[in-house]
Amino acid sequence: MARDRLTKTKIVMAIFVTSAFWLVLDIYIFYGVYPLENVVRKEQASGSVTTVTNNFEEESFAEENTWEEVRNVDRRTLLADRNGPGEMGRGVTSNQNDERVKAGWRSASFNEFVSNRISVERSLKDARDPGCRKQLFPYEELPQTSVIICFTEESWSTLLRTVHSVLNRSPTELIKEVILVDDNSQREYLKDKLDRYMSKLEKVKILRLKKRVGLIRARLEGVRVSTAPTLTFLDSHVECAVGWLEPLLFEIWKNRTTVVCPIIDTIHASSFQIIPTGTNIRGSFDWHMTFRWKGVPQYEVRRRKSNMESIRSPTMAGGLFSIDKSFFRRLGFYDPGLEIWGAENLELSFKTWMCGGTLLIMPCSRVAHIFRKSQPYKFPKGNMRTFMKNNIRVAEVWLDKYKKAFYALNPELKSWSFGNVEDRLKLKKDLKCHSFGWYLKNVVPEIRVPEMNPMASGTIKNARYLNCIDTQNNKGIIILYPCHGSGNSQILRLTKNGLIEAIDLCIGKRTRGISITTVDCEAKHAIRWRHLRNGYLEDTSSRKCLTAGRNNRLYMEPCTNVPQKKWIFSNYANDFPF
Repeated sequence: MARDRLTKTKIVMAIFVTSAFWLVLDIYIFYGVYPLENVVRKEQASGSVTTVTNNFEEESFAEENTWEEVRNVDRRTLLADRNGPGEMGRGVTSNQNDERVKAGWRSASFNEFVSNRISVERSLKDARDPGCRKQLFPYEELPQTSVIICFTEESWSTLLRTVHSVLNRSPTELIKEVILVDDNSQREYLKDKLDRYMSKLEKVKILRLKKRVGLIRARLEGVRVSTAPTLTFLDSHVECAVGWLEPLLFEIWKNRTTVVCPIIDTIHASSFQIIPTGTNIRGSFDWHMTFRWKGVPQYEVRRRKSNMESIRSPTMAGGLFSIDKSFFRRLGFYDPGLEIWGAENLELSFKTWMCGGTLLIMPCSRVAHIFRKSQPYKFPKGNMRTFMKNNIRVAEVWLDKYKKAFYALNPELKSWSFGNVEDRLKLKKDLKCHSFGWYLKNVVPEIRVPEMNPMASGTIKNARYLNCIDTQNNKGIIILYPCHGSGNSQILRLTKNGLIEAIDLCIGKRTRGISITTVDCEAKHAIRWRHLRNGYLEDTSSRKCLTAGRNNRLYMEPCTNVPQKKWIFSNYANDFPF
């Protein structure tokens, strides 16, 4: 009996040891071959336990990675007064009548005098959502980036402040190089003096162009000499905030077809106060091919699970973004037919979405930017002519049948030469890009498609005062203003159903009062007009006519045969009734 009990005990022990062996082996296989970090990666990268996909080229990410809390790097190499001018992003007041201030405005189109008083390594407030300060990133896996900063005749202090903010607030190992592309600047301080200064900073290179080529081609020169797998483009008058870089590179690490932008805060052009931007806006466009900031629509608000989550943006402002270099190459970089500056942001936005990519704004990444009202440098062919030609090329390549809407707003552009776009159309075909109709339906369904065959379009001139209706870019009351033939504020169109469209709104009346303004085209206050060539603009509801007053105001009055109530469109359709 004792022997039997001993035998049974040995058998039980053998079973236990064997089971334990296989259990340990299973644990090793599961956590060794499929480490726990991978599960965390899936959860943190996408917000749910789903596989991170990479739909660009045959490449997989390394499975081993270490996640760390965002480092919030904020170095400072120069001795400076923490309470000095502009510290913590505060504004600095100045006497606008001071000749030094006036000279600075003439030189830079911003208050250069104030900028020069502020440290090039000034401190900034952290405007991020508190949750951004505790995000986790796989630092060992994030790709390095080449930061490309193009400049021409830039102010000394703003250029240095840009470079220092990049170096001081970025993890050193993520910056492969900072490439300053000098677009043939002629100012003496941007030559040997700049070389000497930048030679003391690690990772900074200067590429000098022998002739002026403009922002678009200067950026491509920077791309040509870059060596990192990702590219980060910045303007030359920005300040990067703490933690700005990691969210951008993280999205590219997850998916190399993602193009990523920071939240763009404002550096006040006069005081240099940094004004944080809310996280409730994203990029859009109007049918003049102009970039517009728009509120985040409700369907996108519902998709986002937190204030830190990315915002899907139909377009980008264009000055500040990161992109995988190979994906940029696959998209054909920028259209080489685009000149100087303008429309390149819409071109890249459209083809990113239409050709397999995604465009995001990252709320945890913030870069402040000086928005100037005018450019301090010249366009060789004139700025409006350059902008319009670029817009035409983008419309001809990417808008498909919807280019009619663009030309309806700008009928005079139909006769303009815009160069050969066959290579761009071939690229679009080779990449099997979606149609622009797909883009409107899936990326920006809220945008209103205007009348593509309007009855009349262009400027609307008053027969008495010879001034034109001006919407002030939809900023309020519509007025009469000298006809200037440029910009969007005077380009209107009369639709077949009697609406007068102004950009993405229509001419109508305020809820109260008699003021003429812009309203939503679907609103009951949008006026339906009856018009005969060179005649009245009559409200079909009230039977009153649009009337020009001496004070350049517009109002409605009973229709009488006087020139103040006669209006002339610059373009009429062939079938417009007389």
